[in-house]
Amino acid sequence: MSLTSLNELPMQWNLEDLFSGPEAPEIEETLEAAREQAVQLSEQFRGKVNSATPNELRSGIETLEAIVEKLSRVISYAHLRFAEDTGDPERGAFLQAMQERVSEIQVLVLFFELEIQAAPEEWAERMNAAPELAEYRHWLERVRVYSPHRLSEAEEILLERTANTGIRAWQRLHEELTATHVFRYRDPESDEVRESTLEELTSLLRDPSRAVRQAAADALTEGLLEFEKVVVFCYNTILADKKLEDELRRYEYPEQSRHMANELERETVQLVVDLCAENHPVVERYYARKRDLLGLPELTHIDRYAPLGEATARVPYPEGAKIVLESFGAFSPEMSRIAEEFFQKGWIDAEPRKGKAGGAFCEYVTPAAHPYILMTYQDKLDDVMTLAHELGHGVHAYLSRDQRLFNFHGTLPLAELASIFGEMLVFDRLVSEATESDQLSLYAQKIEGIFASVFRQAAMFRFERDCHLRRREEGELSADEFAEIWQQRLQEMFGSSLSLGEQHKHWWLYVGHFFFAPFYVYAYAFGELLTLALYERAKQEGPEFPERYLDVLRKGGSLSPHELMRLLDIDLDSADFWGGGFAVIERMVAQFEELSKNAIRS
Repeated sequence: MSLTSLNELPMQWNLEDLFSGPEAPEIEETLEAAREQAVQLSEQFRGKVNSATPNELRSGIETLEAIVEKLSRVISYAHLRFAEDTGDPERGAFLQAMQERVSEIQVLVLFFELEIQAAPEEWAERMNAAPELAEYRHWLERVRVYSPHRLSEAEEILLERTANTGIRAWQRLHEELTATHVFRYRDPESDEVRESTLEELTSLLRDPSRAVRQAAADALTEGLLEFEKVVVFCYNTILADKKLEDELRRYEYPEQSRHMANELERETVQLVVDLCAENHPVVERYYARKRDLLGLPELTHIDRYAPLGEATARVPYPEGAKIVLESFGAFSPEMSRIAEEFFQKGWIDAEPRKGKAGGAFCEYVTPAAHPYILMTYQDKLDDVMTLAHELGHGVHAYLSRDQRLFNFHGTLPLAELASIFGEMLVFDRLVSEATESDQLSLYAQKIEGIFASVFRQAAMFRFERDCHLRRREEGELSADEFAEIWQQRLQEMFGSSLSLGEQHKHWWLYVGHFFFAPFYVYAYAFGELLTLALYERAKQEGPEFPERYLDVLRKGGSLSPHELMRLLDIDLDSADFWGGGFAVIERMVAQFEELSKNAIRS
């Protein structure tokens, strides 16, 4: 597919590379093959892992890896089908059935990692030093780090098998509620009431008309309040479940397990979160200028994403694809070639439709398969940036296929490394071709996106931490208590430049990350700041940088974040390094202020 033949791009993905359909016999064959391997692994290694030689252990790990690959392919397929239409009961039932089938097989092999965790330190050191296990050294280290938090096999099996009717069920309930709820939007011009989705309303919060934004906020708030009681109970239950599991596993604080999964020290994360709070004045400074440009006496929650200028023009999907591919190609032809495959081979679902999962994501699947991207493309400039973001993830996943499955996935903070980099490539391309007035609008949108990723996500991390601690110390929280914490933490970033109104108190209800991935959100702040600083370094190093950068992406999760970043001469514990990311933000705000002078004069 050449750049000149992008006019008829499919906007739905093709999942047949995984399975031809939910009734495909290959699904049952895949599950049965995984079960047979699981039984074989148990027969060969149960009670014997800590006496295995390096070659024997490698054989066992390879078998486990093959089992996980098969299960991952099945569960990814079920999840992707469900994301296509979360309101379809058959798809929901299929996902639930596959989760249960996968769990049945997973419990057969839980013993393997548990025995690695329980093995003597001397044995672990010998395995880590063995050349036969070099490819699995990092995986072994990651397994062993959970040794103090392991439970007995019987307890681990019980937790896994009850998760499908416990925590996963509550997570699915929230996803279905938010994705399928019918919101009633009243058009401020025609007074006509029409049915809208959550995605459509959040998109309207970026409309040039303040009346439209207010109507969208009214519909969003009214709709959220209709299921507030259910979501509040749902979240309280998820908080209680997290508390119980943390107690069972002997975690000392709510976010500890997330830090361990991210391979980051508590101090490193706290450094970044504290620096975000220290830099709140740059947010206040920006919104004070935006208030002047909009000519409003006060900015509220409905004005946060109000567009400036005419850079809100429609960008059809083929044009958006062309912009992204050319922007990637200017940095690295290989990056553009890989991204083009996503369009050419039907790996993207971008069609707006009712019932489709909200937000955007890239499903990595496995190294033996290929990634898939879901987003909702509505011909807006923001959608071009989202497309670039998810294709950055896609390129990262594609390059990581050089790794074995257990080294395939990087940790969450570095998962944003390529996505935000991709956004910056597109941003620079758009700015370089824009008029001065359009540059103002582009800078505004980009700065607000960065604020949402850095300061808003850090604020949401503090919101989550407050909720988890309050739930543990005081019991169930009321809707008003959640709203109070949410409003306080989010308002802090704006200072006196913008006032989040009463409606905003309820908008935490639709944030899916709080429900399905506790403390995930700080990865966005971490990744954005890291990439901004890295992107600045790319400009300084010139043509030598792209290959170094792609080499890091190719390593996937084979090294820790600290080790990966050291390959690019970065110290994640350096306040000076993180200061470089904030310096980029400050310069962008200064450029925005300079561009805005003419707008204010005119």
